[in-house]
Amino acid sequence: MSLNGPRLTPLSGSAPDALVVLVHGYGSNGDDLIALAAAIRPALPNAAFVAPNAPGRLPNMTAAYQWWPIETFSMAERAAGAAAAAPVLDAFITTELEAAGLTPDRLLLVGFSQGTMMALHVGLRRSDPVAGIVGISGMLISPERLSAEIRSRPPVLLVHGTEDEVVPFRSMDMASTALSAAGVAVETHASAGTGHTVAPDGLAAAIAFARRVLG
Repeated sequence: MSLNGPRLTPLSGSAPDALVVLVHGYGSNGDDLIALAAAIRPALPNAAFVAPNAPGRLPNMTAAYQWWPIETFSMAERAAGAAAAAPVLDAFITTELEAAGLTPDRLLLVGFSQGTMMALHVGLRRSDPVAGIVGISGMLISPERLSAEIRSRPPVLLVHGTEDEVVPFRSMDMASTALSAAGVAVETHASAGTGHTVAPDGLAAAIAFARRVLG
């Protein structure tokens, strides 16, 4: 299975010197998340952006995709779902880098919610480190297995709203603790009063991080 989704070419009009892959959340799609690229592009004018649609569709819903079905909300379900979806996202990343003629250190992964879970799961298990991972309103799946499975340690920024009603705010600190224990350089940004969305201050933190890790 191969993925695809909306794309934006570099704002500068030049060949890309970096690639940003945006990984959407449950029930969403690439068109929804590519909107973040419009805000990030001015800071990274030579970067290309792509937001692939997840491999699964939600039944009876138009343009609603999922990385794995959510039925029990259990950690076991998340772990199994992420493991099953990881190979297709990993292959997509490799294909996109090769097509752009870029090395992994020129790739930034940006995830939201279930997309954050995928970005962290895949990005930390690639042998060649990516430039960085931004995880918004998500969590780290199976933190107890990370030390045994981690293969690279790119810098990570976690962004989370303090009033998130879908993924608890405490998930950010839990992920940060596990990532730090595994030797990952991790930063956090709490968006006060924000629910399960991207607040302007969180987006600004993500843009600053992207500019820093991609030079």
